[in-house]
Amino acid sequence: MSKILNYDLVVVGGGPAGMAAALSAMDNGIKEENIIILERAERLGGILEQCIHSGFGATYFGEMLSGPEYAQRFIDLVEKTNINIKLDTMVLNLTKDNQVICSSKEDGIYAINAKAIILAMGCRERPRGALDIAGSRPAGVMSAGAAQKFVNIDGYMPGHKVVILGSGDIGLIMARRMTLEGAKVQCVCEVMPYSGGLQRNIVQCLEDFDIPLHLSCTVIQVHGKDRVTGVTIAKVDDKMLPIPGTEEYIECDTVLLSVGLIPENELSNQIGLEMDPITRGPKVNEMRETSHKGVFACGNVLQVHDLVDFVTQESQIAGKGAAQYIKGEAEPEYVTCKGINGVRYTVPQRINKNNAEEVKIYFRVANVYKDKRVVVTCNGKELWNRKKLKLAPGEMENVFIKPEDLATMNAGDEIVVSIEEA
Repeated sequence: MSKILNYDLVVVGGGPAGMAAALSAMDNGIKEENIIILERAERLGGILEQCIHSGFGATYFGEMLSGPEYAQRFIDLVEKTNINIKLDTMVLNLTKDNQVICSSKEDGIYAINAKAIILAMGCRERPRGALDIAGSRPAGVMSAGAAQKFVNIDGYMPGHKVVILGSGDIGLIMARRMTLEGAKVQCVCEVMPYSGGLQRNIVQCLEDFDIPLHLSCTVIQVHGKDRVTGVTIAKVDDKMLPIPGTEEYIECDTVLLSVGLIPENELSNQIGLEMDPITRGPKVNEMRETSHKGVFACGNVLQVHDLVDFVTQESQIAGKGAAQYIKGEAEPEYVTCKGINGVRYTVPQRINKNNAEEVKIYFRVANVYKDKRVVVTCNGKELWNRKKLKLAPGEMENVFIKPEDLATMNAGDEIVVSIEEA
């Protein structure tokens, strides 16, 4: 190993999560020269660099920005500080004693001893290999994110007649983008009986361009040898199995997959972090500290967000939490959190009952609900009760727990978030 460095805080990932976390740690008392951001790409910004559509920043900045514009706001803030940045650097391993093993063309393989680590590696798209689709492997089948990079960064058109499988936000946005570039989007197929994307994207990206959305429908076969020539789609039953007799052939030369995002947690698994089977990210407390002391997680590596504004807010919490840990603040006493009655998961999964600030609990529902109530209880006491006209899996929700309510709880108590009748 060529060298060993020492920093108070190592942030793994230089996208919106990593930059916001590093800045927050600095604002909460960690000297900027003792913070380092490690980014595997050749510049900061993460996936936002290829997201040229508007819609970012409405919550955080109060204005509609493109992805590169949103990223640049934070790049400018980071570059005005003495926070260290290592680009084109791959993190190979994390050790049990919070040492980060890195590799780069410039420095070779080296280690960084860290007092605290923030994981902010983002997420990746689920590939075709995770799907049970018959057919050969012709050119023209790719993820929606790959197509987005081809069009927005590289200037290539992936195809001209397109079928999109999955109605996640990237797929919806690429339906519009491909249409604007002159392609014909034949349809979007979604295996669930509801869309996985934001309602605004369904309206702006599909309905405004008369692109059909087929719910409870999937691609069962890809046709073509050298290049895709078409797909066979079919309706599915309540067990997600194709219904015989509903098959339909659709001509196309391109199939884009938008079938879910997976948090990048290889490093998390290496050091044995306790993982949530639903979010597929680490289990954390309200300051985003994982089950391993001094290791924090935020952004899409923790839970897949629908808005980058929420990524920023969560990452600022992680930065503050890491700063508190480095400064050696008091040991926590935890209560746990869980979702029932249609609430798939909660983040955080545990909260320090001595927290002096309001705590936001994020959650997603398992189905589409209309005219319901979100109710939060602990030990039979109601802490939150709000009517919601609509709840959908594609839209993240949140509730707040007041510090005065936390103070009445005992270590080991359980906060429960549920969907109830209005």
